Amino acid sequence: MTLIKTLDDLHAHYGTAGEASQIKEIERLSPSYKHIIESSAFCALATCGPEGLDCSPRGDEGSVVRVHDDKTLLMPDRRGNNRIDSLRNIVRDPRVSLMFMVPGWNNVLRVNGMAEISVDPELLTTFEKEVKLPRSVIIITISTVYFQCARALMRSGMWDDRNRISPGDLPTPGMIMQEIKQSFDGKAYDEEWAGRAANSMW
Repeated sequence: MTLIKTLDDLHAHYGTAGEASQIKEIERLSPSYKHIIESSAFCALATCGPEGLDCSPRGDEGSVVRVHDDKTLLMPDRRGNNRIDSLRNIVRDPRVSLMFMVPGWNNVLRVNGMAEISVDPELLTTFEKEVKLPRSVIIITISTVYFQCARALMRSGMWDDRNRISPGDLPTPGMIMQEIKQSFDGKAYDEEWAGRAANSMW
């Protein structure tokens, strides 16, 4: 097995990035980047902490984040499983990376920056949904933003309806947990999930 161990070896193996790969990276939102983010209802939020890395799916109705200005994004922390993996990491290491996806668009938009967590009551109120407030709002200060080449999504056929799975093609959450802990009632968990989700979406 031949392994690359140094940056010099890595750069020699891959060569120099082209001009288009360089000019697309900027330090604030351009009008086009702002439009893409406001069109995205989903992103992946990557954080790091003493225990390692975490990547969390984030979604919301409409835009997954609010563009406050060309250097700042606001992400409400809606109801979830209370693991708070991302939030625990941000408190200890503010570096974050976000990858925005828009169904039907073969590129992704990437944002790197620094985050902090606000529980300011007035700010939380601006994200009210169905009379429910987020527990906190993640404030992200942008360091870099750029779009990613479309080849990955094109290769995967991400938005091709022919690649959509049918119900039952993959194990359910209840099946997964019962596989890990046999005494867990996976069937009941799955049967109750729709009702739990409907009452705890926001």
